Amino acid sequence: GLFTMELEQELLSAEIDMAVHSLKDLPTELPEGLEIAAFCERQDPRDVFISRDGVSLRELPPDSVLGTSSLRRKTQLQYFRPDLNFTDLRGNLETRWRKLQQSSEIAGIVLAAAGVLRLGWGDRITEYIPEDILLPAVGQGVIAVEIASARMDIRQILKPLNHPETELAVRAERSFLRFLEGGCQVPIGALATVNGEKVRLKGIVAGLDGSVVLEASQDGSHPETVGETLAEKMKLLGAKELLADIRRQNSDV
Repeated sequence: GLFTMELEQELLSAEIDMAVHSLKDLPTELPEGLEIAAFCERQDPRDVFISRDGVSLRELPPDSVLGTSSLRRKTQLQYFRPDLNFTDLRGNLETRWRKLQQSSEIAGIVLAAAGVLRLGWGDRITEYIPEDILLPAVGQGVIAVEIASARMDIRQILKPLNHPETELAVRAERSFLRFLEGGCQVPIGALATVNGEKVRLKGIVAGLDGSVVLEASQDGSHPETVGETLAEKMKLLGAKELLADIRRQNSDV
């Protein structure tokens, strides 16, 4: 919410007509009087690995250091390779790329494919990380346009930009995150696919040390119901207790 608050205040005061966001930065509960008017067609939702020496994740030597500040990425990659180490890496993509080039310690960085591709950096990607190793963040790869709910004129203008299949997928993902009461400080991943009127949603919750990963999927025709049902399924697997423990650990830091 810290990323979007100023823009949303300007939407409500009619200083701006619309706000363009990376959907994964938008909280699942929007302020009263605001809505998403367009979900643009999804770019590749996967994460990518950019290696300093062109070495893949599987080929990295033990104790290699990866740069990422994402708990979701750290925990899932630790589950995949418990011998890897991680260092926080913040800033925009150009800053992260520069830090990789300047560091003798960092073996590679993990980023969202969509941002890398939008910058035209496809040739820098060492590998696209499969979803069975690293499930993306909710809404990853989607550009969303937020407006004031009262602005019927702007909603009509944006209507051609909305991609129905993308909308169904991310509505399911955001419902899952909302009913799990998750956010950017908890390692939750989700990805929905749409086939006709059917939505298939896969979700994951990981422990902070990467030793525990809870995973489940759900099919259905109503995206919000699919998300809620999967969240309840994950809670039965122990996600509620795992997330509570993660929040306690985060508050102690």
